[in-house]
Amino acid sequence: MILGKSLAQWCAEYPLLDELIALHETSWFNPGVAPVAQALADVGLSAADVADASARLQRFAPYLARVFPQTAGSGGIIESDILALPRMQAWLSGQGGDVGALWLKRDSHLPISGSIKARGGIYEVLKHAEELALGAGLLGLDDDYACLDSDELRAFFGGYQVAVGSTGNLGLSIGIISARLGFRATVHMSADARQWKKDKLRAHGVSVVEYASDYSVAVEQGRRQAEGDPRCHFVDDENSRHLFLGYAVAGERLKQQLAAASVVVDAEHPLFVYLPCGVGGGPGGVAFGLKLAFGDAVHCLFAEPTHSPCMLLGVYSGRHDELAVQDFAIDNRTAADGLAVGRPSGFVGRAMQRLIDGYYTVSDDQLFRYLALLEETEGQRLEPSALAGMPGPLRVLDERQGYRQRMGLTPQRMARATHLVWATGGSMVPEAEMDSYLARGRQLLERERHA
Repeated sequence: MILGKSLAQWCAEYPLLDELIALHETSWFNPGVAPVAQALADVGLSAADVADASARLQRFAPYLARVFPQTAGSGGIIESDILALPRMQAWLSGQGGDVGALWLKRDSHLPISGSIKARGGIYEVLKHAEELALGAGLLGLDDDYACLDSDELRAFFGGYQVAVGSTGNLGLSIGIISARLGFRATVHMSADARQWKKDKLRAHGVSVVEYASDYSVAVEQGRRQAEGDPRCHFVDDENSRHLFLGYAVAGERLKQQLAAASVVVDAEHPLFVYLPCGVGGGPGGVAFGLKLAFGDAVHCLFAEPTHSPCMLLGVYSGRHDELAVQDFAIDNRTAADGLAVGRPSGFVGRAMQRLIDGYYTVSDDQLFRYLALLEETEGQRLEPSALAGMPGPLRVLDERQGYRQRMGLTPQRMARATHLVWATGGSMVPEAEMDSYLARGRQLLERERHA
């Protein structure tokens, strides 16, 4: 029995469950999506909260520019570029009709930790550090925050701990920034985490605790560590509003980037954004920022592995974090380590349930095919999870659930659409590991081409 109902009852009530349980690639377009003006109230956060987060990151910019030289060129602002993908666009159009303009948001190349987690993860630790230093009288809001790069402040932060549970990329971001500030940092890593990520953390002086179990166990252990120590801050990937706001800052920045590239976004020129989803904090926060920036002109879709469709399951059923994919004998085992999450964020699922347009799943084989294709067509190398967004335009064009008609997405508007794939990680993958990813993807492509 699952929450008091048999598997047969669940499948009768929610027909898509049969496809999810069979590990078929599945798309679900949200019938509950509502105008932004109505649905933003669900979130419990506002544009003012995002502006506050943006201002905090601006205060820390001089510090980041000093201690992470790779951010000096951007003045200490952690941001990624956007890249047009004309050859990949042509390939996708050959698969399922004109997809419009295709772009890549290269969070895969964010400085410091090389993934989308360099947004929310680093932001939350900076916010915590600011609160502690202000409270101790060691920092003033009008100070040059580069002063944090001192033996005195590092010794002060050394009296505190930061803990987090992670499948890999969040732990990398939290660990690196925490250790650099002087905190004693512990990252609880699930079985899915790649060895090179653990090695990199240890090289930065971070304590890494490994588990044979999945993400939920790593998070629970991190939470338990913090509960036993009032001087330990736990970064709660499942529920943190601070993480969420750190990601949300991306919305206004993307708006400026698209404008600079002469990309028009309005009702007649819709923007579709495809966001790989694990527990949901990163894509949820980004989508919130995008909705604030573009209103109803932006359409956000979450992409998950076929073996880890936790957010789709949670929102589709309306039961959110009450359900885990393992309840339905879905094993949560995927090469997309950053997305290997069995139970979604209840906060994000409920906050964003009327703002996310759709959810879809992708098989590991498809992730590797797209990984090899993107390298072949555009020379871009991403980790498998970052390719989850790539089939998104085809899923939108092929949908048969009445979504485009309901949203007024006429063929004329679709022809003028911009599709943006959010690349969540990849630039720090060791060369040998990337070569093995590419070899697997190329083998699958060859087999497909000769079928």
